[in-house]
Amino acid sequence: MKKIVTVSREFGSGGREIGKRLADALGFNYVDSEIIQAVAEQTKLDENYLRDKLEQGISNYPVTFGRTLSQVKSISNSAMLIAKQHKIIRDIAAKSDCVIVGRGADVALADLKPYKIFVYADMQSKIARIRSRAQTDEILTDKEIERKIKRIDGARRSTHDLYSPRVWGDKAGYNICINTTDIDVKSIIKPLSEIIVEYFKQER
Repeated sequence: MKKIVTVSREFGSGGREIGKRLADALGFNYVDSEIIQAVAEQTKLDENYLRDKLEQGISNYPVTFGRTLSQVKSISNSAMLIAKQHKIIRDIAAKSDCVIVGRGADVALADLKPYKIFVYADMQSKIARIRSRAQTDEILTDKEIERKIKRIDGARRSTHDLYSPRVWGDKAGYNICINTTDIDVKSIIKPLSEIIVEYFKQER
């Protein structure tokens, strides 16, 4: 069985950076955008459209409650895309030791006992991180960034909770939760990678 690390994260918390650095430290394959690319290739849909669609998540309310037929169809399409995404994640995880960022990998691979990380931070820290990495032509106010964070995290939460008995972000559902507020992400990679190495020794 391959060694798998999944990184779930709040938007703007630095989870992607942690995933990349961990993959380098462990010598694992880093998996992120390849998942969307594979879904796009299989469905013949535009990558940007897919990314936006999957970011919207799926509501955990019954589709028969207060929904128009077009909304029900949209939810059905989203569920199909997420099911396809989960299958692709499992196919990727079967090939090599890997670190997978986001995409509900912790849920899709739950039976394979991955090392599950959840990354979070306070709102101001997330706003600052997003602002520092924004495109030069993307000018948003703090309030606009905060709304974007809440929208994306809300979608991640609703989709995760629809497919998992665990609540998104609940510490009981992860091996470790990391608060990146006021810390240098680079400083935690060495001790974290050592913990992960020991985890897989014990699992085997």
